[in-house]
This record gives sequence, C-alpha cells and structure tokens, in this order.
Amino acid sequence: MQQDDPRRSEAAEAGAAQAQTEATAQNGSAATEAQPDALAAMTAERDALKDRTLRTLAEMENLRRRTEREVADARTYAVTNFARDMLTVADNVRRALDSVPAEARAGAEGALKGLIEGIELTERDLGKTLERHGVKAVEPEGQRFDPNRHQAMFEVPNPDVPAGTVVQVMQSGYVIGDRVLRPALVGVAKGGPKAGPNPADAA
Repeated sequence: MQQDDPRRSEAAEAGAAQAQTEATAQNGSAATEAQPDALAAMTAERDALKDRTLRTLAEMENLRRRTEREVADARTYAVTNFARDMLTVADNVRRALDSVPAEARAGAEGALKGLIEGIELTERDLGKTLERHGVKAVEPEGQRFDPNRHQAMFEVPNPDVPAGTVVQVMQSGYVIGDRVLRPALVGVAKGGPKAGPNPADAA
C-alpha cells in the first residue's frame, strides 16, 4: 500500500483553494456588475410611476375645473328656455301700458288708475324677478349697432348722429349671463359721420 505524498496533497489543497478563490472573485464581480443594472431598472420604474402619478393628478385637476365650469354654466343658464318664454309676457305687459294714451293715464282716476298702477307694478316685479335669475334688458339706443346683440329692422336717414348708431328701439333685447337671450330690434342711423369705436369693445 502506497502512502500519500504529503507534498502532492498540499499542492492539491492549494489548487482547490485557489480555484475557490477565483470562483468567489468571479461571483463577486458578476454581482457587482448586476447591481448597477438593477439600480437603473428601479430608477426607470420610479420615474415612470412618478410621471404617471403627475399625469393622473393633472387630469384630475382638469376634470375638477371642467366640472366646476359646467356646474356654474348649468346654474347660470338653466332657466334660459323658461326666461325666453317669459319675455313674451313682459312684452305683452309693456304693450298693455303703451296702449293707454298719455292723456288718459295722466287724468286716470278710480278703477282705471288702479288698473294702470297694477300693471306697472307687475312689470317692475317681473323685471326684478328676471334680473334675480341673471336676465337683464338691453337698451341700446344711442349705442353703436352690434350685430351680436341687435337686429336691424330699418335704417333712418339722420346726418346729426354717426352712421351705424341705434336711434330707435322697437323691442328690447335681453341677455342671460354673457349670452344673448333675445336681440333688440332696432332702427339704425345712416348718412351721418362714420361711427367711432364702441366703448364696450374697448373695455
């Protein structure tokens, strides 16, 4: 039976130790190289999540503002159709008052006087009620003709006022909020000097 050579055994052990050391070094190097890759992946994922969160917050803010605007518009213009129908009532009340001659109104007594005062009170209350709901009358006499708010029915030769000036109102116009509920029916001057800029446009 041969005895193991101590020198050969030591050499084998040294070789195994060196191999293990090299393997450990390689594993450590691989782990060191893998760390930057993992860090870069986590950073990219974080940035993507942050971007998605910011986009979601921006969309929610836009939705909130749009909803507030729609609610405000609905509150302002909800009575549009009803208000437009009520303008006919306001016109008829005005016609009833205009049908009474000035002389008869000045000398009215008793029941006639009470009737006239009652119609005038009704007209004032109706106007105040419409204003409470954002409906306002437009009285454009003396203003420059605005096709967005006025409807020209005829022209009036008048060299004393600038051309395009409203000189007669046949029917009052009304607005609700920033929108025209009904354009005013007007007569427009022609033949005068050219009209200057509209103060409302400058504002």
